[in-house]
Amino acid sequence: MKNYHLILVGLFTCGGNLSASAEENKVEVNVSEAQAIVQQFAGQLKPALQAAIAEGGPVNAINVCAEKAPEIARSLSEQSGWKVRRVSLKARNPSAVPDAWEKNVLEKFDQAIVAGQSPQSLAHQDIVNGQFRFMKAQGVEPLCLNCHGSNLAEDVLKTLRARYPEDRATGYELGQVRGAISLVKDPS
Repeated sequence: MKNYHLILVGLFTCGGNLSASAEENKVEVNVSEAQAIVQQFAGQLKPALQAAIAEGGPVNAINVCAEKAPEIARSLSEQSGWKVRRVSLKARNPSAVPDAWEKNVLEKFDQAIVAGQSPQSLAHQDIVNGQFRFMKAQGVEPLCLNCHGSNLAEDVLKTLRARYPEDRATGYELGQVRGAISLVKDPS
């Protein structure tokens, strides 16, 4: 398992009858579960994208991100009891528009990149309205540039314009944060 550098922006206060130690253990368990879900998500999505590109080029990857990624998120949500989704400041899919908390975290991820941190090191956890929330940054990799970069092939541009007339999810460069996998766990 990779070591994750957690950016702890807003620490929570312990409430209820749990001791600080019990609360810390609960947070550690939630972080561990969240990291495992993120790894499962990436472990399913990336090979699907690579296979789609191998079969028919980057245009095929557009359908994977549009259809397969939400299916993976739904499946992981059902299996884990967490709410799982991808979000981005420049969302291509309407379902990926961040809420206010996610937007704030994504902006902090961008600030961390400017300060020299790598996208792979960026994660954030918080308790918001009693829910445990976790986000893991998705950095732009060479694979992503096929559909999210600045110099897109004409067939990719045409397909993106047809599927997403108001697409804003292009112009990325290696090392930037493309978005994040966002997880929410209701109190138990």
